[in-house]
Amino acid sequence: MVADDGVDGRDEPARGPNDHSELLSELDSHDLAVATDPEAPSDDAVFRVEPDPAVERDAGTDAADVFPQSVASGGPTPEGVILWTRIAPDAFRDGEPLGVQVAHDEAMDHVCFEGVVTDTDRIRAHDYTIKIDLDGRLDPDGEYWYRFVYRGVASRIGRCRTLPAPDSSPDSLRIALLACQNYLNGYYPAYHYVAEADVDFLVHVGDFVYESDAGDFKGLGSYDYPGREKSLPSGRDRVWNLDDYRYLYRLYRSDRFLQEALESHTLVAGWDDHEMVNDVYWDRLTDAPAGDHPRGDDPQFMTELIADAMHAWWEFMPARVEYDPNGESLQDRFRLWRDFAFGDLVTLIMTDERLFRDPPREAIPTVDNVGPQYEPPGRTMLGADQREWLVDTITNSTATWTVWADEVLTVPLRIGSGPLSLYPVQGGWDGYTRERMRITEAVAEAGVENFVTLTGDMHSYVAAYQQTSYPGRVTGGEGVAQGDRIGVEFMTPAITSLNVAEALHLTRGRRKRISEPLLSWLVPLMNPHIEFFDGHNWGYSVVEFTRDDCTYVGYAVDKTVDSPDADREVVVAYRVPEGVVQLEDVTDAYRT
Repeated sequence: MVADDGVDGRDEPARGPNDHSELLSELDSHDLAVATDPEAPSDDAVFRVEPDPAVERDAGTDAADVFPQSVASGGPTPEGVILWTRIAPDAFRDGEPLGVQVAHDEAMDHVCFEGVVTDTDRIRAHDYTIKIDLDGRLDPDGEYWYRFVYRGVASRIGRCRTLPAPDSSPDSLRIALLACQNYLNGYYPAYHYVAEADVDFLVHVGDFVYESDAGDFKGLGSYDYPGREKSLPSGRDRVWNLDDYRYLYRLYRSDRFLQEALESHTLVAGWDDHEMVNDVYWDRLTDAPAGDHPRGDDPQFMTELIADAMHAWWEFMPARVEYDPNGESLQDRFRLWRDFAFGDLVTLIMTDERLFRDPPREAIPTVDNVGPQYEPPGRTMLGADQREWLVDTITNSTATWTVWADEVLTVPLRIGSGPLSLYPVQGGWDGYTRERMRITEAVAEAGVENFVTLTGDMHSYVAAYQQTSYPGRVTGGEGVAQGDRIGVEFMTPAITSLNVAEALHLTRGRRKRISEPLLSWLVPLMNPHIEFFDGHNWGYSVVEFTRDDCTYVGYAVDKTVDSPDADREVVVAYRVPEGVVQLEDVTDAYRT
């Protein structure tokens, strides 16, 4: 490996103050991979969309040879989705159009849409990826199957779904909630179960890739997993440029179980920090991104790196994100934050909690310096515009359930008491308590009913209450009573990433049998607003919303086995009745 000292000559950018416009100009220069409008096919053979079985038979070519990352869909609207694929560079030919078909049936006998993409220069320029926007071409609340066709070879068939009509009243919505999938730290059989799950959509709250090919994000109890090795093109241990980010997405998306899940369900994608760099934040002094990277304190380098990260994410994720090149600031130009209406049943709100946040606070060893009175005024995770949009969207929602897909833990988490108390979650809201209070107070004042936050990042299962205040100095002084309950929070575990138990080497044998119930007892004891905590397992969650209730089920899947038959079990299940802020433990019902 080349040393990560950043002083080896030609690639060393000049250091010094940076202007906010630098990141904007970097993004503009990248020609971001917005979705493409396909053309109608013609009768000319060159534009033929139908696959040619003779090509596969004569050339020995199958779908994986031409479409090595398979297919995916995302960015749902009531009248469309974004379809995604990538062509293998060895199979790519200039001037050869890419065809797409959408049908009402899995056998593709009843095709309802056909189109072709002829701008092959654009495909090549974006690492051979393509996103096709079908908004306005499909029906609301529709289930469709689709495939791509290139040089006579058809991709594997994917299934996609559109949103319900805005004025509709669906009976239910089921989502698989996903997060944190370090490729080096385990296998993905959880995604095989997700592919087979009876869900309407996938919601990923971040850390889709991890930016190291070494053991930077492993712990004392982590193991090596054969076949999961990585080697960044730059030769570095951490990402260094666009080629490195593209390599990560290609590698992660080569996993067969992840491909199954993305073929089977439409994705609603957010991001957290590892899509860029660990603990990324916005440095107000330099007006540039910064974070946990060997060059994290170099504004010019980090500006270019974060632009590269955003570029690759846009290329490889089938997300519908607004980008206005005429905006005067990053916040004006780029909007990951957006909301989805599932009729009048659910409003789902996605936020961006990385690009606009102030620096993270270190883990704080005592309660004496935790709370809003110890934070500088104006400290923010969301930025003023996004925060006001979030509050307005939550408080003006008329859906039965208002759901905030929050990338990081919203409720406080304390371990210990008195002088031994620890607030260990650097990336969560405990370091931004003034802003958290502004949000929760606005929700309480507006009388929002059926408020749910769905989150990830901490690699644990959590069921908790959102409150207007919490006991202890986290809210500004000893003796503060439990506040009013305004909603509930559910955290999904990591697919594979390092959790608390693995970090302490407590995930196997006797150590696990002793520590698992102990930790699950200790965390709620220290945090009365937390009903359940598990930091020993990996997997995913399914959350269902109906007219009567919201149900959260956390599944554990053995990440040490690269097999569709990996063990799976229900870790926990909770029910929240409509109109009542009450967590009801229904785990036993889901284990039988």
